[in-house]
Amino acid sequence: MGVKGAVLGVDPGFGVTGYGILTAQAGHAEILDCGYLKLSSKKHLSVRVSEFYDFFCDIIEKRRATVLPITHVAIETSFLGKNAQVFLKLGYLRGILYLVANKNNLDISEFPPRTVKNSVTGYGGAGKDQVAFMLHNMFPRLKDFGATLRNDVTDAVAIALCGVWNQKDQELAERIKKAESAN
Repeated sequence: MGVKGAVLGVDPGFGVTGYGILTAQAGHAEILDCGYLKLSSKKHLSVRVSEFYDFFCDIIEKRRATVLPITHVAIETSFLGKNAQVFLKLGYLRGILYLVANKNNLDISEFPPRTVKNSVTGYGGAGKDQVAFMLHNMFPRLKDFGATLRNDVTDAVAIALCGVWNQKDQELAERIKKAESAN
């Protein structure tokens, strides 16, 4: 049994936001789409937030007409790094993703960065290049999405992969619970 729809993984950023759309079919994850949104630093913050909102509403709407519409959004849990302003501004984008998910009746989940890296590479302290290398091995079609694959995009694909695996785990737990209650 596969995931009932697609998972949209997002690596938000005010400069570049990566996204990946994955699903699970026939026991393995499959990449459906990936790319990025580049926001101009010359535009006012409110304009960039609005463009971010419109971009992800459009992606969800376009997938709605397909066999595998987006049913779940996955994002990485933020952490307070060296720059508190960046952390706070990323909160705007994360809030927009929660709004978009809610308005479209989508589930949303968050994964810590170490969990994402560990899921893909087996090591929670892996670097972005290691994550990208593993994803290119897991998804040979990744190269078909263009030579402009950035770390933002591979990070988003990794986040979406966590979302797919998390859904599969939840489905398995539900089947086990149902089987136990039948006995």
